[in-house]
Amino acid sequence: MKRYRALLASALAVVLIGVAGCSSDTKDNSTTPAAENKAPDKVTYLTAFGAVGRDAFAWVAQEKGYFKEAGLDVDIQLGAATGENLKGLASGKAQFANLDLIGAWILAGKGEYKDFRAIAAIHQQTLVSIVALEGGGITAPKDLEGKKLGAATGSVNQLLFPGYAKLAGIDATKIQWVNAQPAQLPALLAGGQVQALSTFLIGSKGIEKAAGGKKAVVLPYSKFLGDLYGNGIITTAKIAKENPDLAKRFRDASLKALKYTIEHPDEAAQILKKAQPAADITAAVGEITLMTPYVTSGSAIGAMDQERVARAIATLQASELIPAGLTPDSIVDFAITPKA
Repeated sequence: MKRYRALLASALAVVLIGVAGCSSDTKDNSTTPAAENKAPDKVTYLTAFGAVGRDAFAWVAQEKGYFKEAGLDVDIQLGAATGENLKGLASGKAQFANLDLIGAWILAGKGEYKDFRAIAAIHQQTLVSIVALEGGGITAPKDLEGKKLGAATGSVNQLLFPGYAKLAGIDATKIQWVNAQPAQLPALLAGGQVQALSTFLIGSKGIEKAAGGKKAVVLPYSKFLGDLYGNGIITTAKIAKENPDLAKRFRDASLKALKYTIEHPDEAAQILKKAQPAADITAAVGEITLMTPYVTSGSAIGAMDQERVARAIATLQASELIPAGLTPDSIVDFAITPKA
């Protein structure tokens, strides 16, 4: 732990030097209204993880007309894990996406998928957690050794696990991973094919339902990895630089819908169900309710702070998840993100 703290202090010092050398106040961060009598801009948006409660705000923005008011014609498509959504953005399939920011930053730090910028934080803290079931023998991180751990293929849950394992005292070599599609994970745990999941804590209600009402045991990564954001909205570096008005309009419509969603979880779940009939209303309400404190814990919904991003990068470097070199302004456009 002493070595980790020394590495964290060293990494943070390096990252903050980069922060001091750049300014985030050179461009306007105000809302830009859509031009009157102008044809709406057609864009494609990828949800973070299919059609679940955490993503309901996109369909709320569609249903309530927030996208239309912003001069946007948005095609909402179901996203997959972090890496897949970044591929969609890089290929031009989508112009905006929701994904786990830390997972994206790990890939950026490794030199993969650098052409993106975060423009808003959905969750002010990472929601990645270990979720097990009561009576299954897992009550602490060390209990995971020798067990099968399920996770979505290519997701941040696996990308971030080595750093969590190191700080939580887990021998990561004693974990057997079972990869599956997100929708299949609750059934894997309920059926005993795995003993725990590395997933998002807001999915615990849906997991309990799949397990016939058996209570979930939740071990949040945030207990050991404090300064990390959760999901966020990203766009391409090109759009952020060359068309910030488009990015700001999408940002504002999305965050307006996010605010409405957490204030009206039952209605938001119904809107989700209307747009995506396979969605589970009970699980969606549970996710929205559980994520609300993580949405509202900042000074403003969607806000991102440059020094906190620097601390997150330093944490990833100290955990040896990424090498030195990543800077806050290479992954976040602070002229577009709401001020912390």
